[in-house]
Amino acid sequence: MLLGLRLHNIALIESINLSFEQGFSVFTGETGAGKSVFLSAIDSLLGGGSIGSGSRLMRSGTSNCLIEGCFSIDSNVKNWLEENSFEINEQEFFVSRDWKITDGRLTSRIRLNGEIINKKQILTLRPRLIDLAEQGQSHQLNSSTYQLQLLDRFGSDEIDKATTLVKTSWNQWLTSKKELEEIKIKMLNIEDELLKVKAFLLDLETIKIENPLEEVELKEEQDRLVHGVKLQDALLILFNRLKDSTDEFPTVHDHFSICIQELKTIAKLDPSQSIHLDILLDLYNKLDDFLVGLEDYRGLLDTDPAKLDLIQNRLADINKLKVRYNLDYSNLILKRDQSLQLLEKSSIDDEFNDLEEKEKLCKLDLETNCLLLSKIRKKYAGQLEENLVNYLKPLGLEHIQFKVDFSPSPFSQIGSDAIEFLFSANPGVALAPLADIASGGERSRFLLALTTVFADVSGSSTLIFDEIDAGVSGRISAAISKLLKNLSFKKQVFCITHQPLVAALADNHFSVLKIINDGMTNSKILLLKDFKDRQEELAKLAGGNFAQANEYAASLLANKAA
Repeated sequence: MLLGLRLHNIALIESINLSFEQGFSVFTGETGAGKSVFLSAIDSLLGGGSIGSGSRLMRSGTSNCLIEGCFSIDSNVKNWLEENSFEINEQEFFVSRDWKITDGRLTSRIRLNGEIINKKQILTLRPRLIDLAEQGQSHQLNSSTYQLQLLDRFGSDEIDKATTLVKTSWNQWLTSKKELEEIKIKMLNIEDELLKVKAFLLDLETIKIENPLEEVELKEEQDRLVHGVKLQDALLILFNRLKDSTDEFPTVHDHFSICIQELKTIAKLDPSQSIHLDILLDLYNKLDDFLVGLEDYRGLLDTDPAKLDLIQNRLADINKLKVRYNLDYSNLILKRDQSLQLLEKSSIDDEFNDLEEKEKLCKLDLETNCLLLSKIRKKYAGQLEENLVNYLKPLGLEHIQFKVDFSPSPFSQIGSDAIEFLFSANPGVALAPLADIASGGERSRFLLALTTVFADVSGSSTLIFDEIDAGVSGRISAAISKLLKNLSFKKQVFCITHQPLVAALADNHFSVLKIINDGMTNSKILLLKDFKDRQEELAKLAGGNFAQANEYAASLLANKAA
């Protein structure tokens, strides 16, 4: 529970230390005295509001402010502290939050036992410490999403487990759905790629590109055809010089023959020269081989213009493909081979079918878990309806009707339910959405009854109510005070109130005063212990003739009745 609260430079408060005990505590005082500061301070201390909210809380004319709360440790809080690696040496711990303005910039820090923690951490701890019900919160009751959250809280562990199953199956379905969508895109891309591959292969097939060396061979043949006459003339000169002379001069071949005859004569006279004869004979044979090769080459030469035209047209077709695909001839052949392999590969139809089946199974699992969650929610909705009606009837709503109406909603990680709180406060009035039919006072009482119902399932040990009794009659105020008092037997209860009937039943009564000294306004919070002090405070709340109000206040305190 909340054991103490220290405020420094908060709103109209310069500095104050408050101590709290178990039971039912109330804050009273005139409008504008600063009662809501207590609520705002607790809310901000435990992560409520933004950093900028500190500028609204900070006392005018100051550049820093501090809120510090002391809380006792129960098993619920102890588990959180251990899970978040905080050492536990005492039966209590401190949470503080400060704001500072430095160089025109506002900063804020939250600490637990002096160690800085982030806002996310404190917000996970908050529900274990306090449950805050304020007037503005009744407007949240208009939200279907908030109503569903309330129902799930009421269902506690059973709904938590079912919701976890839904969330898990939701994530699995999302994953399988994403995989299926990805393979669909992949299939479209493959289909598009296959169309391109087929078009490419058709282009190559059209001009019958098959031989990897064709372009080289065609260019060589083209060169021979283009230069055929010049090559023939050159060969004629060679043959004329080497073998078939057309004039009276001997050829190289003739010279070799004469030289060989002479060397044979020399070798007969001097056998040592036989080696030179062998060398010359070898050269003579090589010359013959050389001449045979030239003859063969001359046989290949062609000067046919028609054939040259065919070759050049073929090379032009090949060049068009090279330009179209920005590839040289060898890479055209390489891409052709790769394209043929791609066409031969098995399709991804099997993979698509597997993923499609997986997605269907995941969706079926999600639907099953959503139906289970819905069934459990409806069970707890019946209990919530019964409990709320039991608490609302004594609060001046004797003819109350309340129903949790279910309607289907698209599947999500929180299930497939949309709910609406239906409400009727008067006989003969049909059930209608709470937001449409309930008055402000009725919503306040509904919120009080709801908080009471949740007191047993709430993890917090402290309940704080902000003028939950506003706008109700004396009879209803009495019922509210009894309900708050009964709640305080289970929880530590704080209530900001203007109702003497409510304040009279408090175990601890704090009065908030606004004092002006030397032009400065300050708020003071006093714990009223004496009967007389409490009587005076209740008389102020009762208003009217002071003597009568004083007598009425005394009777309330004496009888502890409302």
